Amino acid sequence: MRGLRGVPGSDLDDALDVAASVLAAAPAGPGAISRALLRAASATVRAAWERGWQPADVVRLVRRDLPPAAERFAVDVIAAEARRYAPDTLGARWAAQLAELDARAWWDGGPSGDTGFLDGFAQRERVSRFEAAACALGALRLIDALPPIGAVGPLPGAAGRARTAAVEPRTLGRIRALLAKAESTDFPEEAEALSAKAQELMARHSIDEAMLAAGSAAAAHGDGPEACRIGVEGPYESAKALLLGAVATANHCQAVWSGEYGFSTVVGFEADLELVELMYTSLLVQATTAMRRAADAHHADGRSRRTRDFRQSFLIAYGARIGDRLAEAVRDVAARERRTEVLPVLAARDLAVGETAERLFPDTTAHRLKGRDAEGWARGAEAADAAVLR
Repeated sequence: MRGLRGVPGSDLDDALDVAASVLAAAPAGPGAISRALLRAASATVRAAWERGWQPADVVRLVRRDLPPAAERFAVDVIAAEARRYAPDTLGARWAAQLAELDARAWWDGGPSGDTGFLDGFAQRERVSRFEAAACALGALRLIDALPPIGAVGPLPGAAGRARTAAVEPRTLGRIRALLAKAESTDFPEEAEALSAKAQELMARHSIDEAMLAAGSAAAAHGDGPEACRIGVEGPYESAKALLLGAVATANHCQAVWSGEYGFSTVVGFEADLELVELMYTSLLVQATTAMRRAADAHHADGRSRRTRDFRQSFLIAYGARIGDRLAEAVRDVAARERRTEVLPVLAARDLAVGETAERLFPDTTAHRLKGRDAEGWARGAEAADAAVLR
């Protein structure tokens, strides 16, 4: 890919086609070319990790900008590069991303079997060797051009201390069960009540975790806020980012949306980050389901010309109101706890989160979202207000 840098944009597609032709017909033969391609691809991917990118980030952008085959190629080369690392040198989130992507060397045999990758990829995708090479070069061109961004965790292969589960499995299981029921019910009131109960459990766990950390050796050793990225993809990505921000704020975290890259970075303490991702994922499912039902009714009334505005407004109103409801649930838990030592500890953690977010993102810009469809806004607020949270 280095040889394609500096080529004018208008000529780059032609240059890629020429390079793909050379690769497909190289005298060294497909085995040698396949092995060399994977070597170069692994180096390109590793360089992206060193610039702050992670597997889910890269695949998300390839999915957005290139055909599906390029996304599958990206997953394959991520799997090839991941073979360099012992499992215990991968961070928990990194390993989870690889598992979620199903990133594995399906061509078998480890590095010694790489000679069959290119033809195997072409057969799997039902394309010619030239088309497979062009697909590969297009994906690598995108990955190679990714700019440096802030790192949110250790690089793969870096030895680190073992980390125990951030959230106690029993508590996590109860929260997951409540949210799964909320996602599956057809009754908005029940979904809201179940989500509220899950948020109460999350708030209690956050308080317990904060108090435990305040009196443990972890605090003395300087364990502080961390960061993770959560994908926020279109359509209606600004409204989804608002929902994630509301969930983060209610749970002592801060979220910064990077719209051009399709993710938000959430800053907080480890246990809170895990719960934010869980709650956001569930509420997004619930909000999308409610939005589609409301939009179908809106469409049936003959107003399909403004369906997109309706849906956008629905999700913005839903996210804004849900933030209020979640915050209310957290306040209720804090009031019931009646532990005077809790508030200073939580305030100190909030301050640490704010300082970390400011250090990572010194130049953020605030945006105010307002739906353009009054009915969509009203229906979204109704969906979020459907139940009394207690």
